[in-house]
Amino acid sequence: MGRCLKILLLSRYFPPEIGTAANLFYELAKGLADRGHSVNVVTGFPWYNLKTVPGKYRGRLFMKENMGGVDVTRLAFPVFGPKKIKLAAGHMTAPFSSFLGGLLSERPDVIFIYSPPLFMGLAGWLLNLFRGVPFIMGVQDLHPQCYIDQGVLKSRLMIRVLEGIEKFCYGKSSLITVHSGGNKRHIVEVKGIDEKKVKVLPNWIDTDEMRPLPRDNEFSRRHGLNGKFVVGYAGTLGMSQGLMSVVESARILKERDDIEFFIVGDGIEKEKLVERVREYGLGNVRFLEMQPKSVYPYVVASSDVGLVTLNSRVRTPVVPSKILSLMAAARPVLASMPLDGDAPKLIEKAGCGICIGPEDPESLAEKILFLSDNPGICAEFARRGREFVVREMSLKRAVGELEACITDMLGEA
Repeated sequence: MGRCLKILLLSRYFPPEIGTAANLFYELAKGLADRGHSVNVVTGFPWYNLKTVPGKYRGRLFMKENMGGVDVTRLAFPVFGPKKIKLAAGHMTAPFSSFLGGLLSERPDVIFIYSPPLFMGLAGWLLNLFRGVPFIMGVQDLHPQCYIDQGVLKSRLMIRVLEGIEKFCYGKSSLITVHSGGNKRHIVEVKGIDEKKVKVLPNWIDTDEMRPLPRDNEFSRRHGLNGKFVVGYAGTLGMSQGLMSVVESARILKERDDIEFFIVGDGIEKEKLVERVREYGLGNVRFLEMQPKSVYPYVVASSDVGLVTLNSRVRTPVVPSKILSLMAAARPVLASMPLDGDAPKLIEKAGCGICIGPEDPESLAEKILFLSDNPGICAEFARRGREFVVREMSLKRAVGELEACITDMLGEA
C-alpha cells in the first residue's frame, strides 16, 4: 500500500439500513479504512427497510459517528409520507445533503460516489468545483435506462433531461467504475464516454462474513425449513424481479409436499405476490420480511437452492449481488433472466448453477425438480461457486483494485 489517502464517500444508503447498496458501501468503506486510509462517508439518516429507527437517529438533521473505523457524517432534509414518496423524494434531496455534508468535511484527496440515484453525480461535480478534488462515479445501475426498460419512464422530455444529466455526470467525473463488461460497453458505446475513463470493478462479497454454514441451523429450525427441499429467494421484491413467475412455478409444483418456496424481503410487488399465493391457495410458498444483515447468512444457508430472477424487460447487463452471496455461502444458483446479460455469463464462468430465460414458470419448475433430484450436482455447483468468489470476487481484491485505480488516477492528475 502507498500513502494514506483521505477518501470521501457519498451514498444515499448506509447501515443500519438493510439492502445491497448499504452493505456494499459499508464493506467498501471499511475495507479502505482497514488498509490505513482515512475514510469519511457522507450519507443520510437510516430508515429504509427498518422496522424501527434506532433512537439515536430520531429527530436529528445532522450528526457524526464512527462505525468500524469509518467516520460517518449524516445530514438529511426531512422527508415525510409513505415509502414510495420517501424513496422518490430522497433521490432528489440526497444529492443536496451529500454536497453540504461534503463541504462540512475535511478536504479529501478523492471523492467516490455511489449511483443510483443518478443525481449523486451532481453532488460529486459540485464538490469537485468547490473542493478542487477529483471524483469517481461508482455506477451500479444504469439510470435512467432501467426505468425506461420497465416502462416507468415514458415522457420523451423527461428521458432527454435525465439522459442529459447522466452524460453530464459521466463527462465531469474523473473516473467511472462499473461492475461488468456489459455496463462498460453501454457507457462507452451508447453514451460516447472515453473507454479509458471507464474501469470494470466487479462487485465484491465479504467471503469471511458470507461463508458456508450448516443447512440445519437455528434460523432453519425456527422457521420449520428442515426436512424439505427449500427454494429460497432473499432480496428486493420489485418490479424488475419478475417474481410472479416464481409463484406460478410454485403452483405447478403444489403437489410436491417435499418442496417449499421461501421468499424473504420487501418491495412494491410484495402485496401482489402475497395476494396471488392466497388466490391459488398455495401452501408451499411462505413470505418473511427483510432480515438484518447479521441474519442474512443464515437465511441463505437455510435454502437448498437460491433463486435469482429478472423479468424480460430488463435490458441493462445487471449482475444481481445476490448471485455472489449464494456463491460465497456455497449454495447452487438457479437464475431466471434475460440470457444476453452479464449475470448468465458469470454463472457459466463460475460453474455455480443453472440459468434459464426470464418469466418461464414451466422451465423453472422443471429445473427445481432436477436439482431436488440431484444432490450431487447441487453440491458441485456449491463447491465451484465458493471457490470462484474467494478467488475472483473477494472484498480484499476489490478494495485493492479500487485503491490501485485511485492511486493511478491521482498520479496522472
